[in-house]
Amino acid sequence: MDIPTLVTSHTKLRPFVLEDVASLFQIANQKDIFRYYPNPAPWTREKTEKFIRRQLAHWEEHGFGWWGVKPLDHPELIGWNGLQYLPDTNEIEVGYLISESFRGRGWTTEGTLASLKFGFERLGLASIIAIVHPDNIASQRVAVKCGLALVDRNNYFGMDCLRYRVDAKTHEDFLISPFKNSQTSCKTLVLRREG
Repeated sequence: MDIPTLVTSHTKLRPFVLEDVASLFQIANQKDIFRYYPNPAPWTREKTEKFIRRQLAHWEEHGFGWWGVKPLDHPELIGWNGLQYLPDTNEIEVGYLISESFRGRGWTTEGTLASLKFGFERLGLASIIAIVHPDNIASQRVAVKCGLALVDRNNYFGMDCLRYRVDAKTHEDFLISPFKNSQTSCKTLVLRREG
Protein backbone atom coordinates (compact mmCIF):
# COMPACT_ATOMS: atom_id res chain seq x y z
CA MET A 1 0.00 0.00 0.00
CA ASP A 2 1.11 3.52 -0.76
CA ILE A 3 0.96 5.15 2.69
CA PRO A 4 0.42 8.89 2.37
CA THR A 5 2.66 11.45 4.01
CA LEU A 6 0.79 14.41 5.47
CA VAL A 7 2.47 17.77 5.91
CA THR A 8 0.98 20.41 8.19
CA SER A 9 2.34 23.83 9.09
CA HIS A 10 5.03 22.48 11.40
CA THR A 11 4.92 18.70 11.22
CA LYS A 12 5.32 15.83 8.80
CA LEU A 13 3.34 12.63 9.43
CA ARG A 14 5.14 10.03 7.40
CA PRO A 15 5.12 6.24 7.04
CA PHE A 16 7.32 4.29 9.40
CA VAL A 17 10.37 2.61 7.90
CA LEU A 18 12.56 -0.03 9.51
CA GLU A 19 15.35 2.56 9.74
CA ASP A 20 13.18 4.23 12.43
CA VAL A 21 13.99 1.46 14.91
CA ALA A 22 16.90 3.37 16.48
CA SER A 23 14.97 6.63 16.97
CA LEU A 24 11.82 4.91 18.17
CA PHE A 25 13.82 2.67 20.51
CA GLN A 26 15.30 5.78 22.16
CA ILE A 27 11.82 7.27 22.61
CA ALA A 28 10.40 3.98 23.93
CA ASN A 29 13.13 3.90 26.57
CA GLN A 30 12.61 7.36 28.00
CA LYS A 31 11.78 7.28 31.69
CA ASP A 32 8.02 6.83 32.25
CA ILE A 33 7.16 7.32 28.55
CA PHE A 34 4.56 4.52 28.80
CA ARG A 35 3.31 5.34 32.33
CA TYR A 36 -0.28 5.63 31.03
CA TYR A 37 -0.13 2.47 28.92
CA PRO A 38 -1.22 -1.05 29.97
CA ASN A 39 2.40 -2.20 29.93
CA PRO A 40 4.67 0.64 31.09
CA ALA A 41 7.92 -1.30 30.57
CA PRO A 42 10.52 0.11 28.14
CA TRP A 43 10.79 -1.64 24.78
CA THR A 44 13.57 -3.83 23.47
CA ARG A 45 14.93 -3.24 19.96
CA GLU A 46 13.09 -6.40 18.87
CA LYS A 47 9.77 -5.10 20.23
CA THR A 48 10.40 -1.73 18.53
CA GLU A 49 10.95 -3.42 15.18
CA LYS A 50 7.82 -5.58 15.66
CA PHE A 51 5.82 -2.42 16.43
CA ILE A 52 6.92 -0.84 13.15
CA ARG A 53 6.13 -4.01 11.20
CA ARG A 54 2.68 -4.22 12.87
CA GLN A 55 1.96 -0.62 11.93
CA LEU A 56 2.89 -1.22 8.30
CA ALA A 57 0.66 -4.34 8.29
CA HIS A 58 -2.17 -2.32 9.89
CA TRP A 59 -1.95 0.20 7.05
CA GLU A 60 -2.04 -2.64 4.53
CA GLU A 61 -5.09 -4.26 6.15
CA HIS A 62 -7.16 -1.18 7.03
CA GLY A 63 -5.95 1.65 4.79
CA PHE A 64 -4.93 3.75 7.79
CA GLY A 65 -2.64 3.54 10.79
CA TRP A 66 -0.07 5.44 12.78
CA TRP A 67 2.49 7.69 11.16
CA GLY A 68 5.93 8.58 12.42
CA VAL A 69 5.94 12.24 13.52
CA LYS A 70 8.77 14.51 12.43
CA PRO A 71 8.78 18.29 12.94
CA LEU A 72 9.69 20.09 9.72
CA ASP A 73 12.66 21.73 11.45
CA HIS A 74 14.05 18.57 13.09
CA PRO A 75 15.82 15.61 11.44
CA GLU A 76 14.66 12.85 13.81
CA LEU A 77 11.41 11.05 14.45
CA ILE A 78 9.82 12.32 17.69
CA GLY A 79 6.92 9.88 18.10
CA TRP A 80 3.74 8.72 16.41
CA ASN A 81 0.24 9.91 15.65
CA GLY A 82 -2.63 8.48 13.64
CA LEU A 83 -5.59 6.13 13.53
CA GLN A 84 -5.88 2.59 14.83
CA TYR A 85 -8.65 0.02 14.43
CA LEU A 86 -9.76 -1.53 17.74
CA PRO A 87 -11.19 -4.98 16.87
CA ASP A 88 -12.58 -5.64 20.37
CA THR A 89 -14.98 -2.69 20.10
CA ASN A 90 -15.08 -2.13 16.32
CA GLU A 91 -13.98 1.50 16.79
CA ILE A 92 -11.29 3.71 15.25
CA GLU A 93 -9.02 5.39 17.78
CA VAL A 94 -6.80 8.41 17.26
CA GLY A 95 -3.60 7.78 19.18
CA TYR A 96 -0.36 9.61 19.79
CA LEU A 97 2.88 9.45 21.69
CA ILE A 98 5.52 12.18 21.53
CA SER A 99 9.00 12.20 23.05
CA GLU A 100 9.09 13.96 26.42
CA SER A 101 11.52 16.60 25.17
CA PHE A 102 9.15 17.64 22.35
CA ARG A 103 5.93 17.97 24.32
CA GLY A 104 4.17 21.26 24.93
CA ARG A 105 4.89 22.70 21.47
CA GLY A 106 1.54 21.92 19.82
CA TRP A 107 2.84 19.10 17.62
CA THR A 108 0.61 16.48 19.24
CA THR A 109 -2.46 18.65 18.69
CA GLU A 110 -1.45 19.47 15.12
CA GLY A 111 -0.85 15.82 14.28
CA THR A 112 -4.11 14.76 15.92
CA LEU A 113 -6.09 17.36 13.96
CA ALA A 114 -4.44 16.13 10.75
CA SER A 115 -5.24 12.50 11.64
CA LEU A 116 -8.89 13.35 12.32
CA LYS A 117 -9.17 15.32 9.09
CA PHE A 118 -7.65 12.39 7.19
CA GLY A 119 -10.09 9.98 8.83
CA PHE A 120 -13.19 12.02 8.12
CA GLU A 121 -12.36 13.59 4.76
CA ARG A 122 -10.25 10.94 3.05
CA LEU A 123 -11.59 7.77 4.64
CA GLY A 124 -15.20 8.84 5.21
CA LEU A 125 -15.25 7.54 8.80
CA ALA A 126 -18.45 8.18 10.78
CA SER A 127 -16.73 8.67 14.15
CA ILE A 128 -13.34 8.50 15.85
CA ILE A 129 -12.55 7.97 19.52
CA ALA A 130 -9.62 8.70 21.82
CA ILE A 131 -8.83 6.45 24.76
CA VAL A 132 -7.10 8.31 27.59
CA HIS A 133 -5.86 7.20 31.00
CA PRO A 134 -7.76 9.16 33.71
CA ASP A 135 -4.49 10.57 35.10
CA ASN A 136 -3.17 11.72 31.71
CA ILE A 137 -4.34 15.33 31.83
CA ALA A 138 -2.17 16.43 28.87
CA SER A 139 -3.77 13.84 26.55
CA GLN A 140 -7.22 14.79 27.79
CA ARG A 141 -6.45 18.39 26.82
CA VAL A 142 -5.29 17.33 23.35
CA ALA A 143 -8.52 15.38 22.79
CA VAL A 144 -10.68 18.36 23.81
CA LYS A 145 -8.60 20.84 21.76
CA CYS A 146 -9.21 18.62 18.74
CA GLY A 147 -12.98 18.55 19.17
CA LEU A 148 -13.47 15.21 20.92
CA ALA A 149 -15.92 15.11 23.83
CA LEU A 150 -15.80 12.86 26.87
CA VAL A 151 -18.57 10.26 26.53
CA ASP A 152 -17.86 7.66 29.19
CA ARG A 153 -15.40 5.74 31.29
CA ASN A 154 -14.75 2.18 30.20
CA ASN A 155 -12.26 -0.67 30.23
CA TYR A 156 -9.84 -0.72 27.30
CA PHE A 157 -6.67 -2.80 27.08
CA GLY A 158 -7.32 -4.15 30.58
CA MET A 159 -7.38 -0.75 32.29
CA ASP A 160 -9.86 1.92 33.27
CA CYS A 161 -9.92 4.66 30.58
CA LEU A 162 -11.79 7.77 29.57
CA ARG A 163 -13.43 7.50 26.15
CA TYR A 164 -13.65 10.63 24.01
CA ARG A 165 -15.54 10.69 20.73
CA VAL A 166 -16.25 12.94 17.77
CA ASP A 167 -18.39 12.26 14.72
CA ALA A 168 -17.78 13.65 11.25
CA LYS A 169 -20.44 16.37 11.37
CA THR A 170 -19.45 17.59 14.83
CA HIS A 171 -15.80 17.72 13.78
CA GLU A 172 -16.65 19.66 10.62
CA ASP A 173 -18.58 22.19 12.73
CA PHE A 174 -15.64 22.34 15.16
CA LEU A 175 -13.19 23.13 12.35
CA ILE A 176 -15.19 26.06 11.03
CA SER A 177 -15.74 27.58 14.48
CA PRO A 178 -13.04 29.91 15.84
CA PHE A 179 -10.35 28.06 17.77
CA LYS A 180 -9.98 28.90 21.43
CA ASN A 181 -6.36 27.75 21.42
CA SER A 182 -4.09 30.42 19.99
CA GLN A 183 -1.36 27.89 19.14
CA THR A 184 -3.62 26.06 16.70
CA SER A 185 -5.00 27.75 13.62
CA CYS A 186 -6.91 26.69 10.55
CA LYS A 187 -3.58 26.89 8.71
CA THR A 188 -2.47 23.76 10.55
CA LEU A 189 -5.27 21.85 8.88
CA VAL A 190 -4.14 22.49 5.33
CA LEU A 191 -2.72 19.09 4.46
CA ARG A 192 -0.40 18.38 1.57
CA ARG A 193 0.28 14.89 0.39
CA GLU A 194 3.90 14.22 -0.50
CA GLY A 195 4.95 11.78 -3.14
